[in-house]
Amino acid sequence: MKTNVTIPMQDGEARAFVFTPDAGPGPWPVILFYMDGPAIRPALFEMGERMAQAGFYVLLPDMFWRLGPYPPIDIATAFGSPEGRKVFRETYFSSTDPLRAMADTEVFLAWLDEQPQARPGPYGVTGYCMGGGFALRAAAAFPDRFAAAASFHPSNLATDEPDSPHLGVARIKARVLVAGGDQDASFDEAQKDRLAAALSDAGVDAEVSIWAGCRHGWVPSDMPIHNAAGAERHWRELVALFDRALK
Repeated sequence: MKTNVTIPMQDGEARAFVFTPDAGPGPWPVILFYMDGPAIRPALFEMGERMAQAGFYVLLPDMFWRLGPYPPIDIATAFGSPEGRKVFRETYFSSTDPLRAMADTEVFLAWLDEQPQARPGPYGVTGYCMGGGFALRAAAAFPDRFAAAASFHPSNLATDEPDSPHLGVARIKARVLVAGGDQDASFDEAQKDRLAAALSDAGVDAEVSIWAGCRHGWVPSDMPIHNAAGAERHWRELVALFDRALK
């Protein structure tokens, strides 16, 4: 079941969506679900529902909430040309960043703690594309709040930038699952190896891999490069991770 909610923030209100299992009154273990770049849309609702029916309380916040109400994003227009991508970056992506996303996450966690259907933590977190980076950062920023963290078709998790996510993994206490695609330059073998080494050195229980035949954005069903087999593998591994860590 999907419920639209509004979460009071320090400088406004964030729309968000809660998904709960059809069976039973709860409380259920919690998953914080970070959206991908194309933002809130029916494909993400489908994913939230599927997570919920696996036995979880799922919160999907709109990470672009600072823009206020905005029309649904047309993926072909937004990403189909250099100009479209430029406009999208300057309009949507400029409304958030890692620092603001983690400040938002602190508020989301406090809100979740007050929900009677949400089982007290630790929680799980998963993210896709942009949200994949947020998921790994959240596990590091709030190590006592997350028992499991997943990141699918992420970008730039292990770069030379001073704020690269891999530099903070020593703080992580969660089990970690990261999966990139072999046709995705934004998370290539070099980044995979660097991230895996950082997690191993930190003693984090982690699996980091590159999946054959998958491109950036392969999980949501509405993406032009959706890979059905890869998406189903994602579901098997994601639910297994959260079942082990949260149930």
